[in-house]
Amino acid sequence: MAATATRTHFRVAIVGAGFSGLCMSIRLLEEGIRDFVVVERADEVGGTWRDNTYPGCQCDIPSALYSFSFAPNPNWSRFYPLQEEIREYLRECAQRFGVMPYIRFGHEVNEAEWDEDRHRWRLQTSGGEITADVLVGGMGGLSNPSVPTIEGLDQFEGTLFHSSHWDWDHDLAGDRVGVIGTGASAVQFIPMVQPQVGHMTVFQRTPSWVMPDPDRPVTELERTLWRRLPITQRLLRSVLYGFFEATVVTTIVNKRLSSLLERVARRHLEEQVPDPVLRAKLTPKYTLGCKRITLSNTYYPAMSAPNVEVITESIERVTPGGVLTADGVEHELDTIILGTGFKVHDNPAFSRVRGRDGKTLREAWGGSPRAYLGTTISGFPNLFLLVGPNSAGGFNSIIFTTESHVNYAIAALRTMAKRGARVAEVRRSVYDRWARETDRRLANSVWNEGGCQSWYLDANGRNGVWWPGFMAGLWLRTRRFNPAEYELRPA
Repeated sequence: MAATATRTHFRVAIVGAGFSGLCMSIRLLEEGIRDFVVVERADEVGGTWRDNTYPGCQCDIPSALYSFSFAPNPNWSRFYPLQEEIREYLRECAQRFGVMPYIRFGHEVNEAEWDEDRHRWRLQTSGGEITADVLVGGMGGLSNPSVPTIEGLDQFEGTLFHSSHWDWDHDLAGDRVGVIGTGASAVQFIPMVQPQVGHMTVFQRTPSWVMPDPDRPVTELERTLWRRLPITQRLLRSVLYGFFEATVVTTIVNKRLSSLLERVARRHLEEQVPDPVLRAKLTPKYTLGCKRITLSNTYYPAMSAPNVEVITESIERVTPGGVLTADGVEHELDTIILGTGFKVHDNPAFSRVRGRDGKTLREAWGGSPRAYLGTTISGFPNLFLLVGPNSAGGFNSIIFTTESHVNYAIAALRTMAKRGARVAEVRRSVYDRWARETDRRLANSVWNEGGCQSWYLDANGRNGVWWPGFMAGLWLRTRRFNPAEYELRPA
């Protein structure tokens, strides 16, 4: 029962056709549930990996781990997958598992409201109204770019764009380019852009810890082995999972252990940046891991190039011709590229979802997103967020979280069907207790106490990103759906 254009009511509605939305769709089909629809605002699948096409865009998790456990890909070209390969992998999965007929492209959700009288969700989309018994949110945290509030930004007369909406029509050759932000995206695109431009001015608020990049091409022998003996790729996946799982020891168990990794990062910086003045600018003053650790063998050489200048003075405002910094210097620019990340805690989607009492997610959260096990929210019946608040696993693959949450949502649907329940809502006491437990377990983590300001912490200072422990704990907690933790109501 595919999601034909004439149907308006479904058992399950899924928002987003990225990794999470596709994973949920595939599992529904495996479960024999075909009464569902996927609403996607774009015109193709891919989510983050469809939208981010900036030069050098690449995942910082190994390809064997950054893929569905049920759909290993023996054809990766590199140990760390490239953006275009991930996008193609998702396209292939959507086609191979028969998901495409269930997706309505060009359907942006303007509002989703719980109808308490009829026990269903009402979705107002750009393609019309859709209703569903259960709503699954696969919007993703890296789907809406964060544009900084800088005076005069809209007055700049040159070319201005965010890294997630790269302007490929604009030729950077010979330009005076300003880069605002030095996070994970900037670390990747700066080395690619630097050789093209006339001059690059990098406005750095906080430097990133940069580790040596172990990426390399996948050999033909490895690809052949993975095709003929798939167990070898699964074994590699397990080894990589164990390695990244161990990093929890340095982030939560005892953040002082991260000093061992800091030594590697400092040596990398010293070897690649001979200028002591520049090296001092690029040396973080916070504990490694407090912000996202980046991987690159080309970032430091690019920042050391003769045509690059690193500015650590704060930005006063943007002028029609460039950027004025707090020291009174105006830096003349032709192009400004924003490498300023995404709206994670204040995703616009949070103000479009209204629960049982009419409050939006944003209003209910009060600036601090929370969800039981990272997926369900008191006051929002029959809503399952995929990779919701406090569900990212340290430095492990987010796909692990996706599959865990999908398993949980499927288990919930089974329980509801078995018990004849039309509504499932996490009990408020369970929801609040989990939030307190999460805060307690993260209180001394490197993310909370590492001495930096990062997007991991919301406006209230709460860590709403990371899972409070080993990812094995997430897997164990989401393997089964415990009906005692929920209010189950019949039709």
